[in-house]
Amino acid sequence: MNAMQEELFLELRQTQKEIEQSLTNKQKQDWLTSILEAELSDVKSAIQKLKDGNFGECEISGELLPEDLLKIIPTIKSIKDSGNLGSYYKKPISTSYL
Repeated sequence: MNAMQEELFLELRQTQKEIEQSLTNKQKQDWLTSILEAELSDVKSAIQKLKDGNFGECEISGELLPEDLLKIIPTIKSIKDSGNLGSYYKKPISTSYL
């Protein structure tokens, strides 16, 4: 693993722990559970790819994904997924509702 991959590996391991802790929370909500389980699956998959040495490869073409993209979304699986980046952006909270 190179330095960037080692850093991402540590971040992914921390994210995995945080998600697992959230899933064991007794006050979890069903709609949130399915989202957390899907994210946990993606995190575990990225960690395994790092261990196997094929992290950053597009699952469709086999080509290497841009390093900048991997830093932003280390669980991305293909270059095709980069077209859906708008769904990863958080919307600001409107103060008019508060």
